Amino acid sequence: MSTHLDHRNPLVFDTHELGRRPGAMQRLSRSVEAPKDLGIEGVVGVPEGAPVELDLRLESVMEGVLVTGTARASAKGECVRCLEPLDLEVEADFQEMFSYPDADDRGRPAAEPGDDAEDDEDRLFLEDGLFDLEPVLRDAVVLALPMQPVCQDDCPGLCSQCGARLADDPDHHHDAVDIRWAALQGLAESIQDGEKDEMSGAEAQAGVDEKQEK
Repeated sequence: MSTHLDHRNPLVFDTHELGRRPGAMQRLSRSVEAPKDLGIEGVVGVPEGAPVELDLRLESVMEGVLVTGTARASAKGECVRCLEPLDLEVEADFQEMFSYPDADDRGRPAAEPGDDAEDDEDRLFLEDGLFDLEPVLRDAVVLALPMQPVCQDDCPGLCSQCGARLADDPDHHHDAVDIRWAALQGLAESIQDGEKDEMSGAEAQAGVDEKQEK
C-alpha cells in the first residue's frame, strides 16, 4: 500500500521498530508545534506554532498498533463572562488503535482490505508503518478544553446595564427603577413641563397687559 504520509511531519510516527511483534512496546517523547485551529474555534485553543509536549506509548497487538499518550500545552481564550483574555494549561489523554491495512479486527489477514466501508469509516490505519497523530490529538484537546472558559469560577461577569467589569468594582450598581412607574414618571415630567410653559406664557401676557394699562 502506498503512503501519502510524510515522515518529516512531526505528528507522523514510524512503527517499523515494533516489527509487527505482538507485545513489543516503544515509548516516545516529542515536542511539536501546534497545528492550526487546535481547540474550540472562537472560544479557546492552543495557538498555532505553540509547543505541545507529547508522551506516547506504542504497543504492537495482533490487529495493529495501540497508541496511548498524553499531550500538554498552554491554551489561550476569553472568559465567557467578563470577556477578559485568559491562559490555561491543558492536559489531554488519548488512546487510539491504528490497524494494519491488511488485517481484520482480529488480526487475521483480510482478503479484500476496505471491503466493509462502514466498519472502515471510523477506523484509523497504518500506512506503510506510519501513522498520523493529528486527528487524534485534535479530538483529545477539544475534549480536554472547557466549552465555556472562565477566568475564575466565581467571575461575576459584566454589568448588564453599562458593561462594566464587576470584579473590578464589587459595589457597582445602578438605582433600580420599576418599569411600571417609569412611564408615569415620564408623563408627570411632561405635564410639569407643559404647566411651566403655560405659566411662562401667562406671565408674559400679564406683563403685556400691565404695560398697556399704564
